[in-house]
Amino acid sequence: MTVGALLADSPLLLQASCLLLGLLVGSFLNVVAHRLPRMLERQWQREAAQLQGQEPAALPRYDLIQPRSACPACQTPIAARHNIPVLGWLWLRGRCHQCRAPISVRYPLVELFTGLASVVVAWRFGYDMATVLALLFTWALIALSCIDLDTHLLPDDITLPLLWLGLASAAWLPTALPGALPVDLSSAVIGALVGYLSLWSVYHLFRLVTGKEGMGHGDFKLLAALGAWLGWQMLVPIILVSAGVGAIVGIALILLGRQQRDTPLPFGPFLAAAGWLMLLCGHELVDRYLALYPSH
Repeated sequence: MTVGALLADSPLLLQASCLLLGLLVGSFLNVVAHRLPRMLERQWQREAAQLQGQEPAALPRYDLIQPRSACPACQTPIAARHNIPVLGWLWLRGRCHQCRAPISVRYPLVELFTGLASVVVAWRFGYDMATVLALLFTWALIALSCIDLDTHLLPDDITLPLLWLGLASAAWLPTALPGALPVDLSSAVIGALVGYLSLWSVYHLFRLVTGKEGMGHGDFKLLAALGAWLGWQMLVPIILVSAGVGAIVGIALILLGRQQRDTPLPFGPFLAAAGWLMLLCGHELVDRYLALYPSH
């Protein structure tokens, strides 16, 4: 029996495989969230130097592969046995093996969340191409959320490939059943256009009325990507859920003294969470809501 047949016949094996894969991917997403903003900053500095007619500074290689992961405090490279997702952090009891400096609990939490989210995707979609697409979608949203929380940036390096991949899957792969992936091409294209233009319009209207910028341009692109993946039908639920939850969290943080009124709150994680919720059960939620108001 082939591996594919085993995974198709055993949902538990499929979910266990996605758990292990998700833990490994979560470890990589930690690297992406930490390094990609710094890589972009280096790129902007090089471009600024070139525009000024200066020679960019020669810097050592720094990307998603090199240099090796190291302790932020003492710069000791992390051994492979200490880099095992979740278990490595537990083994070290959350401290560097060399200097005993604390290691943020965020690293194992991102790994664990990515693993569990991958299991949920496998449980929801089963052994199907929709699972592969949903996993890529999920992992990209986790990376974007982590980066936005840290830097208030939603890098084009992730949002634009996510957008194009959603459109490409709708164009080239067979359309799935309602609630699965990919959506039909018409829904994907309209979703991308309306998703971008809706937040773009809100942004410019808010700036016209208040003279302030209410959100970043990355939010437009992320909602466009969500529309491309999930179709225009899911845009209103995504906006309502993300805005509602974002408002509740923002008010709670202000009341608890954890957030100042004038301090911007990154909106990307709320969009990502709402988009992922709509991926899993958006059509069911909409159908149940509409059933409350039967037509006569």
